[in-house]
Amino acid sequence: MVIHASVEPLEWESTFFNIHSGIIHFSDSAAPLTVAQLTCWSRVQAKIDAADTARLSALQTLGFQVVEAEMDFVLSVDLPPGGQSEPLPIAREHDIPALRTLAETLFTHSRFGTPWYAPGESGRFYGQWVENAVRGTFDDVCLLAYDATGLISGFVTLRRLPGNQARVGLLGGKGAGAVLMALAQGWCRQQKIAGLHVATQFGNLPALRRYVLSGAQPVGTAYWLYR
Repeated sequence: MVIHASVEPLEWESTFFNIHSGIIHFSDSAAPLTVAQLTCWSRVQAKIDAADTARLSALQTLGFQVVEAEMDFVLSVDLPPGGQSEPLPIAREHDIPALRTLAETLFTHSRFGTPWYAPGESGRFYGQWVENAVRGTFDDVCLLAYDATGLISGFVTLRRLPGNQARVGLLGGKGAGAVLMALAQGWCRQQKIAGLHVATQFGNLPALRRYVLSGAQPVGTAYWLYR
């Protein structure tokens, strides 16, 4: 199989990791992808449908390796008629230090981990992600769960998508999954959003179980590959 694609720069990631990074953009109108196009990049990412075995094989021929497999879910959110809703525990600027520490502890294994990135970079990346979410950059909001002592025990970040949909950016916390999914649905109801999307790694069995128990339905599987 010949892959028709271009490589588009990932400017934010290139700056953050100090690694010249791009991502494959597949298009039938693009020229065939060649090794020569790829060698000028320090890191090239590709995301494909897990069922697309022909494209998977062709990318591996070009030197790509599978880094992570993920499953995507969507949860239908019931939108009740009018009425007042409960206020949600939205993270504020003063919560950022605690959230960064929690994120750096929770997200130590990801596609931004070793051997592709230096040790500790995964936690640093997701620490920055949650900080950006609190400030409304990329994700729109960060909601909090608390333990019995009043300390932050988990968080979920969300962003609005076109078509009356939303997506979970990050969701993490020890024993707080059910609470965080309920908060995410509460935010969707406040925003009149009918569908909540969330993805997780194949290997993250607790998250897979949580999303199914919350009523989410699997809608897709994908591979991330790096070169």
